[in-house]
Amino acid sequence: MKRIGIFVCHCGNNIAGTLDIDRVVEAIREFPEVVYAIDYKYMCSDPGQQLIREHILEDQLDAVIVAACSPSMHETTFRRTAEAAGINPYQTEIANIREQASWVHQKQQEAATNKAIETIRTIVAKAHYNQSLMPFYLPLVKRSLVIGGGIAGMQAALDIADAGYPVVLVEKADRLGGRMAELSGLYLDSDAAADPLGQKIKAVTHHPNIQVITQAAITEVGGYVGNFTVQIEQRTASPADQDPAGELVPYSFDIGAIVVATGYDLYDKKNLGEYGGGRYPDVIDGLQLEEMLRPDGPTGGRIVRPSDGKVPKEMVWVQCAGSRDPELHKPYCSKVCCMYVAKQSMAYKQQVPDGQATVFYIDIRSQGKDYEEYVQRAMEEHDVLYIRGKASKVFQENGHVTVWGVDTLTGLPLEVEADLVVLATAIVPRADAQELGQRLRVGTDEHGFLSEAHPKLRPVESLTAGVFLAGAAHFPKDIPETVAQASGAASKVLSLFSQRQMVQEPTIAFVDPELCSGCGLCIPACPYDARSMHEWQHIAVVNTALCQGCGACAMVCPNKACRVRNLTQGQILSMMEAYL
Repeated sequence: MKRIGIFVCHCGNNIAGTLDIDRVVEAIREFPEVVYAIDYKYMCSDPGQQLIREHILEDQLDAVIVAACSPSMHETTFRRTAEAAGINPYQTEIANIREQASWVHQKQQEAATNKAIETIRTIVAKAHYNQSLMPFYLPLVKRSLVIGGGIAGMQAALDIADAGYPVVLVEKADRLGGRMAELSGLYLDSDAAADPLGQKIKAVTHHPNIQVITQAAITEVGGYVGNFTVQIEQRTASPADQDPAGELVPYSFDIGAIVVATGYDLYDKKNLGEYGGGRYPDVIDGLQLEEMLRPDGPTGGRIVRPSDGKVPKEMVWVQCAGSRDPELHKPYCSKVCCMYVAKQSMAYKQQVPDGQATVFYIDIRSQGKDYEEYVQRAMEEHDVLYIRGKASKVFQENGHVTVWGVDTLTGLPLEVEADLVVLATAIVPRADAQELGQRLRVGTDEHGFLSEAHPKLRPVESLTAGVFLAGAAHFPKDIPETVAQASGAASKVLSLFSQRQMVQEPTIAFVDPELCSGCGLCIPACPYDARSMHEWQHIAVVNTALCQGCGACAMVCPNKACRVRNLTQGQILSMMEAYL
């Protein structure tokens, strides 16, 4: 028989505001094997953890159950606390009585209290069968791969390389810089004399710890966190080559961690038939205007009409062109459009002071330091006319591009004859994002962007251990947010590389060879490719480095040979019996 101690957390009023804590503690003291039970206002605090350590020693506890919040919040905290007092950390369990009882039944105190008691009862039944586990130790290759040479990829590469670790930076274009290199300037500091992107590229290309491979693609990724094997193909070409496509040069690297920073594409304006996208030469997208505004662009920095090369006297920007349109196009906000439209309209007014700049918008979303003031400058200092109302149609007539819309503030229909129309089109994932995601075993969301493991608690990690996300490959974001996320991803890589060897959680799947029939059903069921057939025995085996302990294999195994340590079928049945 185990000696189990239970520690009930008030979580301030998050739990105690709904549950009758005194009745919970009184009830659980009667459970079999429970030798001690107490409550405290904040168990995760230093005094709360000290309370746990003291009673582990005083009451000679074999197992600890903390009735508190979700295990994803503080399971590691309480495992370390128990381990410091001499208990195997995997003899520590969390009974979630906050999210699963208090929060979801705030107006039902009696029912919520009873549910909390029964929840703890099931965890006691599970703890009875918990084994004392030891983590696995795996070798660790301290070299990182960064996919994408835009501002996100370069920032991540520099942060990792500056810490002394080698980096392989792969870019499919023939130059570094990504989309930022296509911009004429940045909002807030578009007139700055410094060249921040050029300085960043120089720092990357001259860094002794960074190997840059341009015109290259990832062809194959194998292995697992700390021990990836990556195949790369680089397309090279020289004037003497007979084949204009060049020849493919293969590379192979052993990699410990991967940062994906592949950037974004723009929603093809040809999809915007209602706005004349792809039909009229004087209807362009934001990047086409950026190309005009660049001093090294085809027009030498001058804004002109593509149809005849004349300077436009009337310009119209259509915001949310393809964004925030769940019925026809993309339902999400592309985030940067409001700001670059303000930048472009001010640049136009500086070039053509007597010209008219008009912006059709749904809402202005200027989220960032000094962003709102920047948009106000466009309105107040440069006389850019902002009309609240989405344009309904764009068509060509009498040598002009006519824009129909409605001013929703006055309710009046509008018709603007423009010389040039700029569509602030939606930001979408790169065309090859899904294919790359499949190679890396990284999922994508419903829009095709790479998915993070958790939007709040693990925002730069993917569900595949050792693969991290940065920049617009994850979702639309501007340059400051992109740089911050890139540094966040780099810090995760450095945290991994700071270990002498890699530690793997032991609460993963295993196979009982006496029960396994070798049917192979568990292999396609595993979402992490952690299952395979033994080389010479007719049984399934588990790659301990890849397994995430999800239990999908246990669900499909007809013989119950697949199990998850400390969450076996016997434990689940004992929890059900305790509840019933």
